Amino acid sequence: MRGRAPPSGDALRAIRARLHRGPRVRRPRGGAVNRAPRLSVDVGRNLVLRNPVLTASGTFGYGLEYEPFFDLASLGGVVVKGISPRERSGNPPPRIVETPCGMLNAIGLQNVGVERFAREKLPALRERDTAVVVNVYGHRVEDYVAVAERLEREPGIAALELNLSCPNVAEGGLEIGRSPAAVERVTRAVRDVTNRPLWVKLTPNVTDITEPARAAVAGGADALSLVNTFVGMVIDIERRRPVLSHGTGGLSGPAIRPMAVAMVWQVARAVEVPVIGIGGIASVRDVVEFLLAGARAVQVGTANFGDPSVAARLVAGLSRWCAEHGVEDVNELVGAAHPERG
Repeated sequence: MRGRAPPSGDALRAIRARLHRGPRVRRPRGGAVNRAPRLSVDVGRNLVLRNPVLTASGTFGYGLEYEPFFDLASLGGVVVKGISPRERSGNPPPRIVETPCGMLNAIGLQNVGVERFAREKLPALRERDTAVVVNVYGHRVEDYVAVAERLEREPGIAALELNLSCPNVAEGGLEIGRSPAAVERVTRAVRDVTNRPLWVKLTPNVTDITEPARAAVAGGADALSLVNTFVGMVIDIERRRPVLSHGTGGLSGPAIRPMAVAMVWQVARAVEVPVIGIGGIASVRDVVEFLLAGARAVQVGTANFGDPSVAARLVAGLSRWCAEHGVEDVNELVGAAHPERG
């Protein structure tokens, strides 16, 4: 038998090119891929999360409370409850009321204060293999700066998230996040005292959410998280009084998801920094919807109360969904619903 002719120069080059690219993934029928999808996401200032699922501030305590239910390392990150310069006891009860499709809360941002947090909570949390994001709140610029400065010397914090849904004492009680000028002023003041990634959490209680979004970016925000809760009220018709001691509260849960998705869509088109979606997320479908709207990552909030392990389940479910739908990299989904991406 005559030997087979050696491959031509063009054939050799093609073989080398295939070897350089690595093995080709064969997609089974239905578009699925036969290797684990890439879930890591870059949320700005070189902060890369192992996956796009985080917990939302105010629904996950200081992080370690949920550790008996799952490994925190399975998450993209943990956002701890809002930290203020001094310890705060919050509002008197009742502070929470269930609604047909969510819940209202008026906890009043109860927390241990920055000193106790740094001394008692942070040391154990930073030993866990997950990104720790500290939510910061205050009633004046100096409050935010004080917390950021105190935490600057603490290792193990991946980012700060500014909660601007608080009354501004300097502006007659107006919610800080409703004033683009105040948003920029607070963001810039904190930016001046920290080198950490800085996220700004936006209130939805505005006419045009792109205005405070642009203001936060102008002040130095590396990413925007949205949305916070919507103002709501439940009245006891027998007592003829509001159920919550504070009167109004923050509405969260599935009821707000369509509005939150719309606002993520709007902000993602208005700014260049990463957007982190929040609002009624309880299923893999919800996560994908926010990503398609333009979110780079998401935070799971109210759903944690009904299922303490929901965030970990969403990570596993997102990986399966991507594999089944032929998505090799979760970043392929980010903003894919926008017409210019189609």
